[in-house]
Amino acid sequence: MLIALSTLLLAFCKQDHAMSPGPGDAKAQQVRVRFDALPVEVKAPENNPTSPSKVELGRLLFFDPILSGNRDVACATCHHPSSGYAESLEISIGVNGHGFGASRAFRQPNDIPFTKRNSPTVLNTAYNGMDIYQDYEPDVAPMFWDLRKNSLEGQALEPIKALEEMRGRYYTEEEILNVVIDRLKENETYQKLFRAAFKGGEAITEENLAKALAAFERTLVTNQSRFDKYMRGDKGALSLSEIEGFEAFKEAGCGNCHNGPMFSDFKVHVLGTAPSTKLPETDRGFEDRFAFRTPTLRNLRFTFPYMHNGSISSLKKVLEFYEDVGNGKSRHPDVSEADLDPLVQELDVDVGNMDQIVNFLHCLNDENFDRSIPESVPSGLAVGGDIKQ
Repeated sequence: MLIALSTLLLAFCKQDHAMSPGPGDAKAQQVRVRFDALPVEVKAPENNPTSPSKVELGRLLFFDPILSGNRDVACATCHHPSSGYAESLEISIGVNGHGFGASRAFRQPNDIPFTKRNSPTVLNTAYNGMDIYQDYEPDVAPMFWDLRKNSLEGQALEPIKALEEMRGRYYTEEEILNVVIDRLKENETYQKLFRAAFKGGEAITEENLAKALAAFERTLVTNQSRFDKYMRGDKGALSLSEIEGFEAFKEAGCGNCHNGPMFSDFKVHVLGTAPSTKLPETDRGFEDRFAFRTPTLRNLRFTFPYMHNGSISSLKKVLEFYEDVGNGKSRHPDVSEADLDPLVQELDVDVGNMDQIVNFLHCLNDENFDRSIPESVPSGLAVGGDIKQ
């Protein structure tokens, strides 16, 4: 019975399904839904082919606080391997912080704000922008909660320039990258590493810094989850309850936005998420519409808390939120029922299917990713930033 059901669902999930607007809902969009495994191979842009020397350079840079204005924050501070290259805080503490994860706090005195949004995982960002047919272009891949940059190369330097993330108050946004490049040029180890990774001409440049970081991040993939194995034909990879949960996930309409191999349409949607109490001003998101990009549902075990501002602490509470949204209830004072995305208003999530859906989501976790941390970094600074208590 289980084998027969698995075969049926495997065939079903690789078919295309156009989802029509609900009765009387003229605004609802037609969505084509398809589910599949992630491809094993990872694409790189033509102008930034992956190489071992480039990846190793990027790894060291990712963990080196030399890239921050105060030399106290690294990319890994908020995207650490032990947290699935994400972070367990609602919104992050970057510059002038100490400690790790939920124990991280600002040093006093402090005039640095929290970062604006929850730190999304770096895992599988190599696949950002992938459509339902496994097609994607890495040089135009959508990045950030508000889609403000394309490609891993395009996003790599933005945290360095951001006041609350890595820059701090010692340097202006216009100065910081020149400061960082000068630091790298003064370091003999980085001189050798950049020359090995980028042949010919001036090796240590802003462009090459971004390329090295992106090359490393492109290696952080998890394409061997039990769901991936199931979709590739291993009918025993999922339990019967997980298969039933997958059906509940689809029937509830979760696939309206969370579809394709990445379980994301990479589009922005207005959900009416409650605003963060830690921010002095309301985050208005994409084009000031309170819209934010659909996150992947892969590796949710490592990437809590959830939503763009980390305002929801568990998957069960996320589904309770979507039950409210499906009933036209916004949790944001500046977002009315009329503002809510038509697709999420079509959701049919209730207490009867929540446990089934959560059970299914666990099969999207994959612990087989690179957790290695350099023993030291060329700057001699603390690996991963100031994360000790």
